[in-house]
Amino acid sequence: MSSLYFVIAAIAGLAVGYVLRNLLAKTKIGGAEGKAEKILEHARQQEKELLLTAKDQAIKITEEAKKQETGFRQQILRTEQRLEKKESDIDERGKELDRGKKDLEAKTEDLKKVKEELQQSRERQLEALEKIAKLSREEAKTLLMDHTEKSMQDDLLALTRKLIAQAREDADREAQDIVTQAIERVSAEVSNETTTSTVTLPNEEMKGRIIGKEGRNIKAFEQMLGVEVIVDESPDTVIISGFNSVRRYVAKVTLEKLIKDGRIHPAKVEEAYEKAKKEVGQIIKEAGEEAVYDLGITAFPPKLVQLIGRLKFRSSYGQNVLKHSIEMAKMGAIMAEEIGADVQTVKQGALLHDIGKALDQDMEGTHVELGVQIAKKFNLPEKVINSIQAHHGDVEYQSIEAAIVDACDNISGGRPGARKDSFEQYIKRLEELEKIANSFPGVEKTYAIQAGREIRVFVEPSKMDDWAAMKLAREIANRIQSDLKYPGEIKVQVIRELRVVEYAR
Repeated sequence: MSSLYFVIAAIAGLAVGYVLRNLLAKTKIGGAEGKAEKILEHARQQEKELLLTAKDQAIKITEEAKKQETGFRQQILRTEQRLEKKESDIDERGKELDRGKKDLEAKTEDLKKVKEELQQSRERQLEALEKIAKLSREEAKTLLMDHTEKSMQDDLLALTRKLIAQAREDADREAQDIVTQAIERVSAEVSNETTTSTVTLPNEEMKGRIIGKEGRNIKAFEQMLGVEVIVDESPDTVIISGFNSVRRYVAKVTLEKLIKDGRIHPAKVEEAYEKAKKEVGQIIKEAGEEAVYDLGITAFPPKLVQLIGRLKFRSSYGQNVLKHSIEMAKMGAIMAEEIGADVQTVKQGALLHDIGKALDQDMEGTHVELGVQIAKKFNLPEKVINSIQAHHGDVEYQSIEAAIVDACDNISGGRPGARKDSFEQYIKRLEELEKIANSFPGVEKTYAIQAGREIRVFVEPSKMDDWAAMKLAREIANRIQSDLKYPGEIKVQVIRELRVVEYAR
């Protein structure tokens, strides 16, 4: 019985649980549906608001587009009006041009008629003049042209003289100022060198020791050093003769060392020779370094500086080449500063213009050719190479710097006391000057004066007028400049003197 109650109670509990569960589920479902209804209502409200906002924006955009369309239509209308006005103006201008063209054609026709009338009047006047003057038209024309040419020639001659005199005066004044400044600021010694060097001996006995037994010492010395030792009757001196100046100086130093040592024999000659070569090499190096340092040139390689130093033992016309080159570089630097040229280029060109003379005693070729080869070997600038080539007139100047170098060469070589020409060269130059002047037609006589610095040319006045005399002076100067080589400048003076002689009987 109790089991039955237990079963009934269990069934009743299950039924009650089921009912409660259904009630709870219905309650939850109802709450969820309410929430869902609220969410849907809220979404519907937002949808209405968005639609209203979108409509407002669409209305605004439409109104703005209408305003822009109206503005564009007005702008197009204004543009069309301007174009119509321009077309109207163009049509009006075209009409005016047509009217102007017609007027111009009418005036051209009138002018043509006037010219024809003037030509006819001129013909009538010329015919009347021919009758009065008894000259044909061609004869009158020739007479008029001759008179005009003579008048113009006189005026041109006077003007030419005036312009040339003024140009020369201005150029001479400016050139004198520049050259004077350059010369005043440059001081250079003049060293007279020949092909011989003299060595002083302590006594006459030393001559015998230099010669040696059967001349073996002097023979070894001459063969080793490539010079000639002259032992004559001059007291306490011997002379070293040689064309190569460096070799001659090495020989002099070698002999002085042997004399100082007192022991002279072939072995000692060789030993002293090696020491002398090193000593002279150092002198050459120091001379080159001193030259470039003094001029402020830092771009030269050591081997080129060594070649510059060799010029210390080279002379030309009795003038030391190194001192001459340094003097030129200093004068050229002053000139370049005055006229605005490249100072460094002028310095380098002046210092190296005779660099070929450092090797011309050992190698074939002129010093200009050798100098150009040296400059190209060391990759020097083209302006410097041209300065070397042009300083003897072999090529044209390619820069103002080359012209300055050539001018400095003439100044340094042509100043008093700088160089010594031989008597034969002096006479030859004077003869060549007179020969060139006498080769021109109309020259009566010629005199070279002022040691060849001036040439006076007398012409026949009956065969040459003033204009031809001026032309002759220029032609003679050009011929001298092209045919002769000379330091400085030569003044050409043409003299036309008319002498009239009559006798009263």
